[in-house]
Amino acid sequence: MSRDKAKDAASKKALEFVQDGMHVGLGTGSTATHFIEHLIEKCQNGLKIQAVATSSVSEKMAQEGGIPLLDINVITALDLTVDGADEVDAQKRLIKGAGGALVREKIIANMSKEMIVIADESKLVEKLGKALLPVEIVPFCAEATRKQLADLGFKGQWRKDYVTDNHNWILDIAFPSPLDDPEKVHLEILQNPGVVQTGFFFHLAKRVVVGNSDGSARVIN
Repeated sequence: MSRDKAKDAASKKALEFVQDGMHVGLGTGSTATHFIEHLIEKCQNGLKIQAVATSSVSEKMAQEGGIPLLDINVITALDLTVDGADEVDAQKRLIKGAGGALVREKIIANMSKEMIVIADESKLVEKLGKALLPVEIVPFCAEATRKQLADLGFKGQWRKDYVTDNHNWILDIAFPSPLDDPEKVHLEILQNPGVVQTGFFFHLAKRVVVGNSDGSARVIN
């Protein structure tokens, strides 16, 4: 319950950065869901924005809440994206993808002028890698891809009964200890042709809004 309160606090604080006329990217996952709920309420009270969702789940939620959605195949830039994270380090590097939308989340973040990450205080870490790293894998020869990654030391398990919106699979990789050089690991994993993308997000988050269990929130610039 206290973690939900923290996520809610971060989501409400992030709303302060959303302004009339903005094109906004909507994240995916439990914390992003809190944000979308509050954004729907604010739009019903007069805020005028248009949005793009990073998953079918977030898209459905926005549609049902009356948020106008943009054609993602027409627009080329967004003003702001607000999304959650599984881990955040002091350099604002992230692990994301527990919600299974890491590829679309990364595309949307990359086309945004600003990405704001919302998280509860438990997601702040000294080093990335305690959380599982989601990796999106092409189904074609997927077991060979999994074995090749395992041979490099990146052992993972398939996310059971899960297919991404891009019709790919998710391999959740567990590291034996937190990572000293996550950017090197990211590049090593991406060298495999069966890998679509990893859940590492580097140099994308501009601010992190951290919610606390007492209902307060702070912004890390």
